[in-house]
Amino acid sequence: MTIIRRIKRALRGEVAARTLALEAVRRRKISSQQSRERATLDQETSRNARLRAEFAELDAAKLLNHFRSRREPQFFSGFSDLASTKDLQQRIFPEDTRALLAAAEQITNEHSWPLLGLGDQSFGSPIEWHRDLLSGITWPLDYHADINLHRNDGSDVRIVWELNRLPHLLTLARAYAVTNDERFSLEFFQQIEGWRAGNPLGRGVNWNCAMEVALRAMNLIGAFEIFRHSSHLDEERLGAMLALFDQHGAFIRKHLEFSHIVTSNHYLSDIVGLLWLGIMLPELQDAADWREFALRELLGEMNKQVLHDGADFESSTGYHRFVLELFLYSFILCRANAIEIESSYRDKLRRMLEYVAAYLRPDGFAPLIGDSDSGQVFPLCHHSGDDHAYVLAVGAAFFADNNLKTPRLSLTPEVLWLLGSKGVGDYQDLEETPATSRSFPDAGTHILRDGDLYLAFNTSGAGISGRGSHGHNDALSIEVSACGRPFIVDPGTYVYTADLHERHLFRSTAYHSTVEIDGVEQNTTDEPVPFVIGDEAQGRLLDPWNLRLTGPDRAGRLDVAPLLEVVMAEHLGYRRLPQPVTHQRRIVFNKKRRYWFLLDKLIGAGQHDLSFRFHFAPGLDVRINSDRFVELSDTVSGARLLLAAHEDNVFPARTPELEKQFSSVDYGAKDVSVSACWRIKTVLPFELSFVIVPVCAGEDESERLSAATSFAD
Repeated sequence: MTIIRRIKRALRGEVAARTLALEAVRRRKISSQQSRERATLDQETSRNARLRAEFAELDAAKLLNHFRSRREPQFFSGFSDLASTKDLQQRIFPEDTRALLAAAEQITNEHSWPLLGLGDQSFGSPIEWHRDLLSGITWPLDYHADINLHRNDGSDVRIVWELNRLPHLLTLARAYAVTNDERFSLEFFQQIEGWRAGNPLGRGVNWNCAMEVALRAMNLIGAFEIFRHSSHLDEERLGAMLALFDQHGAFIRKHLEFSHIVTSNHYLSDIVGLLWLGIMLPELQDAADWREFALRELLGEMNKQVLHDGADFESSTGYHRFVLELFLYSFILCRANAIEIESSYRDKLRRMLEYVAAYLRPDGFAPLIGDSDSGQVFPLCHHSGDDHAYVLAVGAAFFADNNLKTPRLSLTPEVLWLLGSKGVGDYQDLEETPATSRSFPDAGTHILRDGDLYLAFNTSGAGISGRGSHGHNDALSIEVSACGRPFIVDPGTYVYTADLHERHLFRSTAYHSTVEIDGVEQNTTDEPVPFVIGDEAQGRLLDPWNLRLTGPDRAGRLDVAPLLEVVMAEHLGYRRLPQPVTHQRRIVFNKKRRYWFLLDKLIGAGQHDLSFRFHFAPGLDVRINSDRFVELSDTVSGARLLLAAHEDNVFPARTPELEKQFSSVDYGAKDVSVSACWRIKTVLPFELSFVIVPVCAGEDESERLSAATSFAD
C-alpha cells in the first residue's frame, strides 16, 4: 500500500491536497531516517553525552563538582530550597509524609509500587521492564518501529509505558529530600543502571513512542535534581546520566509525533520533554536548539489544541487534565528561569484552569467525559483518573486567583514542590469562590449547579476538529451529583488494547446517559480499531446559553425568571439512518425547588426502537419502587435520587429495566454499576420527559416530588 493510500485510509475529515502532499513527503523522510537509524543504533547506544565545548574540556571530577554545586538553571521552587520544603512537607502534610516514606521503603525493599488503577504491583528483582502485567507477556527488544502495539492478545502497551515513565523515582527523590536516607539514592542509581542495560537505545517498546521518551525524561530530570546532591553520584554515574539525557533529547527530536494533518497530546508531550531538557541541561550540545524550538512549538500548540473557552480539543476531561499539566508546569518552569511568555498565552492557561473549576463536581472530582488513561505529567503524588483538583490548586497558587480556589479545594503537596513556600503562602491567602453554572460551547460542556446540586450536560463532538481518537458516543449525555455524592455518571474508559470489546463498550452510546436508536452508535466506531471514532453526531446548542428561563406559561412557552436555568441542544448522529432521526434534549434546572426536568424529542418518521438510559455510579442501592420510580440510595449518607419518566400526562410512565454495566475511574480498574433503560418501540415523532429529584437525608420526599411532578404535568 502506498504512503498516500495509507494516509487517506487513516483520515477523518477534509484535508487539502497540499497538506496531503506535505504529509506524504514527511512520512517518506521518516522511512529513510529509520533505515539510517537501524545501521547506527549500536554506535549511538555506547556514545557518551555530547557536551558543549566548555564542559567537554572539564575532567570528570570538575564536571561532577559543577553539577553538585550549580545554582542555575532553576528547577521548581520546592526542589531549589530543599530545607524549607522538608520542613513544610512534614508540618503541613504529615499524613502524606508518612505515606511517602512508606512508599519509598516499599520501592526500595520490595520493588513494589502502585500502577494506574491496578494497585500495588511487584515488578521483580531485577525489575522486569518489559513485562505486561495484564497479560503476563514480555514485549520484545526489537527495533522500536517494528513493534506492533495492537496485538489483540490481552496485552496493553499503556501498562508497560506507565512503568517505564519511571514516576516512582519521584517518590524516591521526595523521600530522600525529607530524610537524606542514602538507601533511596542508591536504589535510584541502581534502577537507572538496570533500566539502561535492559533498554538499549531504539530497541523495545519503551523507545517506540517519543511521547513516552519525553515523559520519562521529565521524571528523570526531577529525580536527578534532588539526587545530584547524593554521595552515591560519582563521575561514572554522572556520565551515564548525562548520556541518558542526551539520548532522550536526540531521540525525541528525531521522532517527533508531528503531522501536517493534525497534532495532539503526543506531539505536545514531545516538545515539552525537549523544553525541559533544553532548560535544565544547558551543558548538552543541543540544549539551546531544543529549548528554542520547543518553546516556539509549545505556544503554537496551545493555539491549536486549546479551544477559545479553555478546553483541550480532544473532547476528554481526562486529557484536558494531562494537557493542562503539560502547559502549567512548563509555564512555571519558564517563569523560574526568567523565560518570558506573552500574556495572551497566560490568559489561555488561566481559561484552562477556569474550565476545571467549572466542571469539578461538589465532591471535588471530575466527570470523566471521553477517554481517561489516568495519565499524569510529573506525578509527584499518585491521583486517580477523576482527581483533577490538585492541578487546580497549583493553578490557583500560580495565578494567585481567588476565582480558581473553589470550595473543598485543598492545599496539596504539588503546590509546595512546584511553587515552594511562596506558593503555599499565596494559596493560603486566597479566598474561596463558589463555582456557578457555566457554559463552554466550544468544548460542548454545560454545567447547571447550585450549592450541592450539579448537572453536567455534554454536547461535545468527536474532538480534534472531527478526527477524534479520545471522544466517546456521549452526545447529550448527563452527569448528576447531589447531597455530596455522584448519582448519574459517565462510565470512564477502563482499558484500551487489552480488551477491544470492553474498550468498545465503555465508549458506546449504550454506556452513556443519553438515547440510543435502533441499536446504532451515535458516531461510527469499529471494535478492532480502538482509536478511531466518526463525527456524525455534531452536538450543538439550539439557543444561546440563558441562565434565566423558567417553566411554561399558559401558552406553553418559556418565560424569564431568575431561579430557573435551561439548556437545549441536539445532535445529528442518527440522521444517517434509513429513516433519519434528530435527537433534541432540553434540561430545566429548578434551583429553588431542587430538581431537574429533561425533555427528549425524537424528530423523524417511521417506527424505531428507542432506548433511554441513565448510567448510575457504583456503590448505590438501585431499585424500582412500586410507583415505578427508579430510586438510588446511598446507604452511608442516606441521600437518594428519584428518577421517573413522564409521557402523555401519565406520570410516572412505563417501567424501566435495570441493566448491569461497569464504571471505571482509573485505567485498568472497573466496578459494577447499574443503568436504567426505558425501551420503547414507537412511530416518530415522539417525546419523553424525565424528572430527577434529589432527596438529601432529612428532607421531605413527598414535598419534593410534588413540586417536580407538577412541573412535568
